[in-house]
Amino acid sequence: MGANSEIIIQGLTNAGKTFRPSDWAERLSGVFSTFGENRRMCYSPYVRPVDIDGVKCVAVSKTLEEKDKRAYHFLLSFAKDNDLKLFESNDQDAG
Repeated sequence: MGANSEIIIQGLTNAGKTFRPSDWAERLSGVFSTFGENRRMCYSPYVRPVDIDGVKCVAVSKTLEEKDKRAYHFLLSFAKDNDLKLFESNDQDAG
């Protein structure tokens, strides 16, 4: 697996139901965002919302595990606690 590999948290439960609220991916990614000099929110290079085949998802760079193990495990726990589907991808496959 390459350096650009990601874990995708899909906005579907393992039972196939759409996860709510509809802006969950932006909210979750926003927790890891910063505000730039232009006063605009900038998503982290490690956590970002993506849309894959019309489904809201959050792409989590595996590099985050090296940079901030607690944050990485928080995101995986969020997915598990909410029964969300996970899969691995290369970042050029997502979005």
